[in-house]
Amino acid sequence: MADKQHHLNGAYYGPSIPPPTRTYHRPGRGSGCGCCLLRCLLNIIITAVVIIGLAVLIFWLLFRPNRVKFHVTNVQLTEFNLTTNSTLNYNLVVNMTVRNPNRRIGIYYDRIEARAYYEDQRFGTQTLTPFYQGHKNTSFLNPVFVGEQFVTLGASETSKLNQERTEGLYSIHVKLYLRIRFKLGRIKTGRFKPRISCDLKVPFNSAATFETTRCGLDF
Repeated sequence: MADKQHHLNGAYYGPSIPPPTRTYHRPGRGSGCGCCLLRCLLNIIITAVVIIGLAVLIFWLLFRPNRVKFHVTNVQLTEFNLTTNSTLNYNLVVNMTVRNPNRRIGIYYDRIEARAYYEDQRFGTQTLTPFYQGHKNTSFLNPVFVGEQFVTLGASETSKLNQERTEGLYSIHVKLYLRIRFKLGRIKTGRFKPRISCDLKVPFNSAATFETTRCGLDF
């Protein structure tokens, strides 16, 4: 009998083979804390947005703010002459109304500077008296521009000036540079610096009837 023993059907009868070792990965504490911090931050941002939105809505419901309205109701131009040495002699009086249509908002006009321009050349400046404007109130401004000023006009601007002199109607721009605060009940806001622009057709020596002109924000 042979000493060799053959495997039956190729089967293995040796020691059992251990199963493969499985490795499990547990997430570290650092990643979990990071996700928690991000979630908290997101919740804070959402809460802040909601609170701000509610505050704006409540403010609008309580105060219903409306835009202040500026109008030029009348002007008087009795001198507007450009000399040969480019000096403009002028005498211009402007009558304006400022309407605050709000029922619960007052306005402090801490600084009012009126400027007059012709073809983007400033020829007159006047600082007006500060005042407080109450609710649903109409106030009056009367800037007066008198004097002489050196201006630089090109050929086309000079030609336009001569043409308007013939017609007796000048294109003059009056701008207001403001520094204002709003009063909401007992609360006073910070300062704002809006600019108001009025594009006027000004008759010389009342040669024509002036039409009331609405002014707008100058951006």
